[in-house]
Amino acid sequence: MLYTNLKHIESASEHAKILSENENVMVICGRMGPMCIPVYGIAEELESEYTHVKFFDMEFDNPESHVIRNLPEVRGFMGIPFTIYYKNGKVAKATSSIQSREQVTTILDKEFGAPKK
Repeated sequence: MLYTNLKHIESASEHAKILSENENVMVICGRMGPMCIPVYGIAEELESEYTHVKFFDMEFDNPESHVIRNLPEVRGFMGIPFTIYYKNGKVAKATSSIQSREQVTTILDKEFGAPKK
């Protein structure tokens, strides 16, 4: 279990359901480690700002996270977390390792649009 304030995805079927029901989804797949925790924190902060995006986490070591670990977009990734941005159920962008708030918001703005002020 990941100790974040994000909504948790615990199964491949739950992952598929979330993607089918939401246009803009960001999933952080990682562990409670030094490269992952800052990314969870950024997502937690942005959740109230980017109300048109659904934010989730998924435990990297959960066998069910094969739905993320086996994506072609992550094939060359060397570090976690894997952060996947889905638009209409398809991967729009994928990143790995630690990211800054600016890097995350740049992707969110480009792929999903900036938050409404």
